[in-house]
Amino acid sequence: MENITEIGKIRSWVIASRPRTLPAAVVPVLVGSAAAASDNKFILLYASIALICSLLIQIGTNFTNDLYDHLKGADNEKRKGPLRVMVNGLISVTEMKMGIVIVFLTAFALGLYLVYTGGYIVLVIGIASIIAGIAYTAGPYPLAYNGLGDFFVFMFFGVVGTAGSYFVQAHTFSYLPFLCSIPVGALITNILVVNNYRDIDEDRAANKYTLAVKFGRVFTRYQFIFLLLISFIMPLILYFGFDFNFWVFLPYLTIPIALRLIKMIYSFEGKELNKTLELTARLSALFGLLLSAGILL
Repeated sequence: MENITEIGKIRSWVIASRPRTLPAAVVPVLVGSAAAASDNKFILLYASIALICSLLIQIGTNFTNDLYDHLKGADNEKRKGPLRVMVNGLISVTEMKMGIVIVFLTAFALGLYLVYTGGYIVLVIGIASIIAGIAYTAGPYPLAYNGLGDFFVFMFFGVVGTAGSYFVQAHTFSYLPFLCSIPVGALITNILVVNNYRDIDEDRAANKYTLAVKFGRVFTRYQFIFLLLISFIMPLILYFGFDFNFWVFLPYLTIPIALRLIKMIYSFEGKELNKTLELTARLSALFGLLLSAGILL
């Protein structure tokens, strides 16, 4: 285990950004850009700016989550998950608040170029994403504390992230990016599902009413499996409904990982679930990469 006393300030900010979660910001842009490329509307500059903004919003959301989970008592010495900087005193409340402002303002400033090229719809997407990132754990009705975290993740890391990445390049909407956003959002949501499944007892004690707390462990396991199933159904819809070739089934190479995850979520408890969490994140990234390749080939 990492010695907390030896962690410097720069390293603390890196930890606070939660690098292992950042593929969740990359995959929607990757898949949305692949959809744009399949329609001959890919623009590298716009996709690159969208990617940077997505990463910054993800980091800002992580900072906000770290701060308010600490202030609300959801993160404490009994935590089973990875190291958190606030509860361990590595970053002060004032520093974290400043970091949140800087990261979100930077994302907004960079996004203004996409607003200039894509219009007011891009502005709405950007502002909504930032507000949702803050409202996830902050504000008078924090989404994560009221059973809405799963919906937030599916919508903003799935539908908004994927379809929005398509829109900033194509300047129009299409059924394709919306359909592709379903497995993207479902598999990224499963990362949260495992996290909430692991933390049921701690979240209940902190009055954090996630879906896992509201409906229990059996429901959460079925939720995890359901999100896997709808993800693997989507290549079939793309193949038969949109005349894609057989390459669109590339994501099926990840089926063994999905089966292993189902076994893990039924077998593991407590800190063991950190392994499930890590593998779920890897599945999301690999599925998204293969889906993007399948769309393009």
